[in-house]
Amino acid sequence: MRWSEIPSEAKAYMLYHTLISPGLIVWILFPLYLMETGYSILEVGAFFTAVNLVSIPLTYIFGRAFNRWDIKKGLIATDVLDGIAYVLYGLAKGTMAPLMLFAGRTIEKLSEILYPLYRAYEQIIYPEDKYEEIFAWHLRLPEVSRVLTFPLMGYVLGYLYPGPESYRWAFILFGLFSAFTVAYIRLFLPSVGREERLTPEGFTFRAGEFKILIAFETLFTLAWMLAPEIVLINYIVSVLHKTVFEVTLVAVASSLASILGTYASERFPKGKGFQGMSLGMLINALYSVLMMVSPPFWLVIIAYSLDAFGGTFWFPFYRSWMFKLIPKERASEFHAAISSYRKVIGLFTPFIAGALASVHATLPYAFSLAFFLSAGLLLAATPRRLLPRRSRS
Repeated sequence: MRWSEIPSEAKAYMLYHTLISPGLIVWILFPLYLMETGYSILEVGAFFTAVNLVSIPLTYIFGRAFNRWDIKKGLIATDVLDGIAYVLYGLAKGTMAPLMLFAGRTIEKLSEILYPLYRAYEQIIYPEDKYEEIFAWHLRLPEVSRVLTFPLMGYVLGYLYPGPESYRWAFILFGLFSAFTVAYIRLFLPSVGREERLTPEGFTFRAGEFKILIAFETLFTLAWMLAPEIVLINYIVSVLHKTVFEVTLVAVASSLASILGTYASERFPKGKGFQGMSLGMLINALYSVLMMVSPPFWLVIIAYSLDAFGGTFWFPFYRSWMFKLIPKERASEFHAAISSYRKVIGLFTPFIAGALASVHATLPYAFSLAFFLSAGLLLAATPRRLLPRRSRS
């Protein structure tokens, strides 16, 4: 699918994600900031788990409410909350620092409650007959943005101005940048109210197929949640004795691999999305194998590149499958319910991952491998009559 063929409102939404992509470095800096100010990997995992407790029921409640409200307002609220959270991280100093960090993380978690609205918005504004093709562009542009910005920010924060004080300034700058992204949403993204989300005639909810999707979601969510970013950061900084710059190099390599994955998914045979998901699971499993052996830094880059390539390769097929199983008028509710379910699954995974990493830095990847393989086996064992319709030959 060419860029010129994408509807203008979809282009504006993709460019929004491209603008906010550099700010995702905060997801690297925050756990690193905790570690450099005295928290162990086990304590960081426990910290994240404690904040998770507040978000599970609220996710579904907000998602159901946005069946009636304009989803665009939810996107604005997400950026406002993230901005406040990042500023609180930056201001966390002295005896009040732990309280401000917890408050900031809680507010950021409140913004994550609204993340299902992104998927609901995409389901509605992206052309239904082009989901697989358009998601290649949806993934590609933000990755290009990270490739261009992460190395520079990583070098500045890793070598020129290292340490917690510089991280605090970065948090504040990204928090203030949210004012710009909020303005962008208001000016350039279309509103999506009730009248924009009518389900096409002939739609039938297929419960059996949806159960397969949920089972698949469970397994790959556990695979990634049991080896979260804090495990990678701990391994690179504490075991390999590198800096945030090297962490961003892994992120850049992953972005480059993701970009390649979008082109590979576009060229995968149409009507074979189910097989594409199976192949992606195998690639993700290989990443886990490489990380289990406590690799040197160059092999970490290869491993995470494989993970990014595999995840990007199967993602468009999965998201297309998901969207075709969910009625549009209840999109925000369904996506919020799935997100709440994912939060229940991941309620204690940060603590478990931290505990496993405290025993051995790469032990979480062994558990990740088991769940990636289980997801692949689930796809292989699924009866043909329950396969996604586009995947039947």
